[in-house]
This record gives sequence, structure tokens and C-alpha cells, in this order.
Amino acid sequence: ISCWNPLQSLLSSMKQACEILTRDPEGGAARIPFETFSFLYSYLASIDGEISETETEAFLQGIKEQADKHSGMVLIRHF
Repeated sequence: ISCWNPLQSLLSSMKQACEILTRDPEGGAARIPFETFSFLYSYLASIDGEISETETEAFLQGIKEQADKHSGMVLIRHF
């Protein structure tokens, strides 16, 4: 029996978004600005409906701490 995991699905979508929106060359780190990542993640989490606002805020705080160490950029490896 496989269970659908909304967080894994969301993170997979975010990985694809990073790969599409990055200005890094193909095969690079696929960095995007934290503001862009935060906007997309919050939007997708809200329409999913299974990830609470508290969980979203906690996740984004952890991502922001990582991004702050990389000039405000989110790398796929951060999540």
C-alpha cells in the first residue's frame, strides 16, 4: 500500500520550480531567491490544504536560515 504524501509532492514541485526558474547553468545548483521560493511554497501549500500554516511557516523559517548563508538564495539541497 502506498500513501500519498502531500509534503513530498510539494517538495517535488518546488524542486522542479527551482530547476525551471534558476539562472544557474544546466546542471548547476538551481538556486532561486528566497522570496520567490517562499511565495511559491506558501501558495502551493495553501491550495494543497493538507499542510498547516504553522508547518509552512516553520519549514520556510528553516529554509530562510539556509538561504541567508547563501546570499538569500535557496538551493535544492536545502530541502
